[in-house]
Amino acid sequence: MKRRFMLKTMMGAMATLTLLGAANASAADKLKVGFVYVGPISDHGWSYQHDQGRLAVEKALGDKVETTYVENVGEGADSERVIRKLASSGHSLIFTTSFGYMNSTLKVAKAFPKVKFEHATGYKTSKNVSVYSGRYYQGRYIMGQIAGKMTKTNKLGYVASFPIPEVVRGINAFILGARSVNPEATITPVWVNTWYDPGKESDAATVLIDQGADVITQHTDSPAPLQVAEKRGVLAFGQASNMIQFAPNTQLTAIEDNWGPYYIARTKAVLDGTWSKGNVWDGLSSGMVKMSPYKNMPADIQAMAMKTEKAVSSGALNPFAGPINKQDGTVLVKAGEVVSEGDLAGMNTYVEGVIGSLPK
Repeated sequence: MKRRFMLKTMMGAMATLTLLGAANASAADKLKVGFVYVGPISDHGWSYQHDQGRLAVEKALGDKVETTYVENVGEGADSERVIRKLASSGHSLIFTTSFGYMNSTLKVAKAFPKVKFEHATGYKTSKNVSVYSGRYYQGRYIMGQIAGKMTKTNKLGYVASFPIPEVVRGINAFILGARSVNPEATITPVWVNTWYDPGKESDAATVLIDQGADVITQHTDSPAPLQVAEKRGVLAFGQASNMIQFAPNTQLTAIEDNWGPYYIARTKAVLDGTWSKGNVWDGLSSGMVKMSPYKNMPADIQAMAMKTEKAVSSGALNPFAGPINKQDGTVLVKAGEVVSEGDLAGMNTYVEGVIGSLPK
């Protein structure tokens, strides 16, 4: 009797150890995926959308993955510290989601050659570093057309973050769209030198409206400019996600960054051993960039926007097709030609219709 009891106890202990071992093995088999965000996931814009992509990975891949995110990470020494910590704590795939993380990502990647890194909006790659971005300028051209039709003052305002090619490209695309339907339209950028600071973003929008701008757009991450526009009774556009809840009477549309499919595909590639470095720059045609519903505008302008979206998505319309002049009136691209991919990626000059000087 005693012997049978001892045998049962031993068998139970062995079963428990087996289950624990299986659980530990299961945890060890999970791919750890890290995400680094420049703002809070509550910004309802850039970082929020990246985190929606992370959640899509969890939903699609279930217990094959374990994800981690770190928010509000500064560009510079802070980002290197955070990226290094993720790499040294077992993360095999790390997404670094701001332009200013580029050099930190490359530095850490060199020290961790077995870890795969994906850097958003950058242009430098290495053996274990890929880059990816969306062609947001396609959506900004559509927004510009809407603004060109809706403005009564012909003064458009742009809350701008940093004078990097992505933002300069966005300003230019917006005014090119506006002037394609309204040659009298101009746009004034106000530079806030931050991606996320609701106070500074609000102040910039207020300055633009006080100067006569009756349509506001932004290249910053909070809904603050939209909220100012709603309060002041002028029109505006959302950024990175559909922000209509913050400005139901003001938002005309928004560019939505749709990261989920890309994040799922790249995570699967690491899981099945097919990951290789790449340089992805996708837009409306792939669905990486989407337009929110067109609201608060007449039916004919809505129809125009939808027609332009279709044309840009199909490739029938290139927002940077010539003739285009620089701000000073000299030729940027001749009629019948388009701005090259390289010049787009490194754009550092304004086109006609932009008011003010580009910060150096």
